[in-house]
Amino acid sequence: MPQTNSSLIGYARVSTVDQTLHLQQDALKQAGCIKIFTDIASGSKAEREGLEAALSYVRMGDILVVWRLDRLGRSLQHLIETIKELHNRGIGFRSLTEQIDTTTSGGKLIFHIFGALAEFERDLIRERTQAGLQAVRERGKRGGRPKALTPKKLAMLQALYADKSNLIEEICKTLNISRPTFYRYIKGAKQ
Repeated sequence: MPQTNSSLIGYARVSTVDQTLHLQQDALKQAGCIKIFTDIASGSKAEREGLEAALSYVRMGDILVVWRLDRLGRSLQHLIETIKELHNRGIGFRSLTEQIDTTTSGGKLIFHIFGALAEFERDLIRERTQAGLQAVRERGKRGGRPKALTPKKLAMLQALYADKSNLIEEICKTLNISRPTFYRYIKGAKQ
């Protein structure tokens, strides 16, 4: 990745309005960031306008800089996906606290290791889920969510629906089900 004419673009985030961005902004300015985007939002929040603006603003050859890794990603997987997206666009990434810089070979190695760990974690979760479902099946039970309507309630639904004087809203309220559930059962009964 060419290092000439690269601009450092900062991104800072705090989780609540009670917290201040000053520490992060000062560190990003000291690192040489020419522009800093900010968010006041939980890390788990999917929509972060400041991050979206920063990702739209950075251009090939630029480096996106954060004070700490957890300021960028909602999870390890999200962090890795974001870094990959930047890499694919020819944009570097730097974390000041962890001293990770993807424009260096050492920084690239760190992110390859992170990616491998995230994939390993996904595989472990998948294996544990499959083992748990298999154990449940061996005990004669089925996994998944219980049915919204028992056979008795289903018969009641069909009887109430057959009487055209009943409103769908009233049927749903009586059986304590949502409209989508109502329509799913009606559709299933017709088939």
